[in-house]
Amino acid sequence: MECMWCDSTHAKESAKTCYWELPDGTRAIEITEMPSVACPDCGMEYQVESLIEEIEDQLMLINTKLLPNSIPFSELMAQPRLLQRNYFKF
Repeated sequence: MECMWCDSTHAKESAKTCYWELPDGTRAIEITEMPSVACPDCGMEYQVESLIEEIEDQLMLINTKLLPNSIPFSELMAQPRLLQRNYFKF
């Protein structure tokens, strides 16, 4: 895997804990076991853009008031959606 920051080919997939502000701005939640990329050469740990978009869409489509303060990534993505897709996204 190639690091998007330093172009090193030593980057590896990992799982990290992240903190995410909810779309309504009322609070942030902890997302555990978040798929991430870790680069040993430059030290960067990040999520790929497609995953960030997927999370943002999911948070727009579920009832975030029901979310606990901490949730594993797989459980977050399995939350029942109120809408089938994000109609606010252009």
